[in-house]
Amino acid sequence: MEISGLYEIYKSCGYRVTTDSRAVAGGELFIALKGENFDGNAYASKALELGAARAVVSAGSDAAASGDPRIIVVEDTFVALRDLARWHREHFLVDGKPLKVIGLTGTNGKTTTKELVREVLSRRYAVTATEGNLNNDIGVPLSLLKIRPGTQLAVIEMGASHPDDIGKLTDVCEPDYGIITNVGKAHLLGFGSLEGVKKAKGMLYDWLAAHGGKAFVNVDDENLSRMAAQRNGMETRGYGIELWHGIVLPSDQSHPYVRFAVPMNAGLVPEEGLSEDLLACETRLVGSYNVNNALAAVAVGLEFGVPIDEALDAISRYEPRNNRSQMVRTGSNVLIVDAYNANPTSMSAALDNFEMSSASSKLALLGMMGELGEDSLAEHAALVRRLVSEGFPSILVGDEFRNAIDKVGGKALEIKWFPDSASLAGYLAENPVKDTLVLVKGSRSQAMEKVIPVL
Repeated sequence: MEISGLYEIYKSCGYRVTTDSRAVAGGELFIALKGENFDGNAYASKALELGAARAVVSAGSDAAASGDPRIIVVEDTFVALRDLARWHREHFLVDGKPLKVIGLTGTNGKTTTKELVREVLSRRYAVTATEGNLNNDIGVPLSLLKIRPGTQLAVIEMGASHPDDIGKLTDVCEPDYGIITNVGKAHLLGFGSLEGVKKAKGMLYDWLAAHGGKAFVNVDDENLSRMAAQRNGMETRGYGIELWHGIVLPSDQSHPYVRFAVPMNAGLVPEEGLSEDLLACETRLVGSYNVNNALAAVAVGLEFGVPIDEALDAISRYEPRNNRSQMVRTGSNVLIVDAYNANPTSMSAALDNFEMSSASSKLALLGMMGELGEDSLAEHAALVRRLVSEGFPSILVGDEFRNAIDKVGGKALEIKWFPDSASLAGYLAENPVKDTLVLVKGSRSQAMEKVIPVL
């Protein structure tokens, strides 16, 4: 079937698509994806029984031979999903004009920045944005296919763990605007090096430069400034706490969250003409690194006509609930939960911020960092050395930290270690922590959130 025909079927299904038969609510288009450990074709009939209007299946599958008239047979269902999403992105109009898409990637802060951009733009527009972490080669098409009549702007998050991932995703979402939050050491198993990370993330800039797009660039970040300057013809919109002559306000027990202030005309006039009148913003985020994420959202808002005071108000009202930069007060402790992911760059930033806290009692519960390849032992050992040299109260989780502790030796051997977060949770249940500021951080594979109930 031609993609134009499939698109008409998608529209007749109310612009609703699912790839999970368990999520069928009735009337949507079910696309049966096939992977190494699953085959959605086996659930096509079930999806139709549950109320899906049509089902897209792979040629040669049992579902394709069923003879059910509601079945649509294609050569490759993944290609069909991707092509359908791109066709939708290219043909969706807002007031007779192509929809504007903001693409977003980076080593750290992608999801938080995406959420803040969504909050700011929602003050003036109907925004469709990536839900959760649907930012890969399946998630991006699904995010695009959530764009429905009434949407005025789209914010699409793009993740990457291999050199060509961002290139492939920009070919699908075709962004008009872009943000790279930062570049750092992450997914080194796939990228090979920090330079590999820059090249991979920089594919967003490459797309924008080649297609007349605009990039929002944190000019305080030398890596991003240099990367942007290397893309001739790419229009930029700069932001940054230094560029805008802003200040990061101190946090304390009365103000535990990130606070900052920027001139009331920041981003609207040349740097030398900035007002001395400052507008303050107290967020509900933890970690001073989130100031850059907030300023990116302000810059996007200004570009689309959201006044700076409205943008700051939107940011101040955003409350994370996704184990990212989240403060949790329990009956016994105050937790800084940043347990969705971890890499050397984000670990360093989290510890820098944790170190600045004035809490009298602190404890870092750190899970190992994944996907670092041949650099894994060295990066974990460097982190252990820091914990030892700074006398950081900590408990570590995961095999890579065990190897790092053994490698560093000496006082490092005194650091408590557990093979997994469940074991640590059991220990904490028997040895309660009280009246302590606790940092909970680790890669997704470590599921560090398991320790939260016992804290």
